[in-house]
Amino acid sequence: MIRKALMTFTAVAMLGAVAFAQAQFGTAAEAKALLDKAVAALKADKAKALTDFNNASGGYRDRDLYVFCAGADGKFTAHPNAQLMGTPISALVDKTGKKLGEEIMAAAAEGKVAEVSYMFPRPGADTTPVAKVSFVTKVADQVCGVGYYK
Repeated sequence: MIRKALMTFTAVAMLGAVAFAQAQFGTAAEAKALLDKAVAALKADKAKALTDFNNASGGYRDRDLYVFCAGADGKFTAHPNAQLMGTPISALVDKTGKKLGEEIMAAAAEGKVAEVSYMFPRPGADTTPVAKVSFVTKVADQVCGVGYYK
C-alpha cells in the first residue's frame, strides 16, 4: 500500500514538474500568435511597433519568447539583446556552423510564415545554445520572427 502511494506521489510530482516547465517557457503556438500580433502592429504603425518590440514592457516579450526584426539593409531593427541592434543578421552563426541569419533572411516571404531551426541561447544568464525554431515572415521592408526553444 505504501508502495502504491509512493508511486502515485511520484507520478503526480513528475506531472507537476512537466507542467511547470511548460509554463516557464513559450510554446510553438504562443510564438506563432506573438508573430501574428507583431505583423499586425507593423502594418498599423511600423515605427511604434519597432519601438514596442525593443521595449521590455512593450507587450512583445513573454517568458523566453520575443520579436526580432531586420530591416532592408539586413541589420537588426528589433531584438531584446541591445548589443545586436544595428548589426547584420547575416553574421549570426550557431554553434553547429549553421548560418542562421542568412537562412532567416532567405526563408522570410511577404504573406507567408516559414520555420527556421537552429541552436541559440535562451534569454538570461546561461549562454549555452539550445534547439530553437523561429517562425519568420516579411512585412514590407522588415524580416521578423519569433522563436520558441525546444
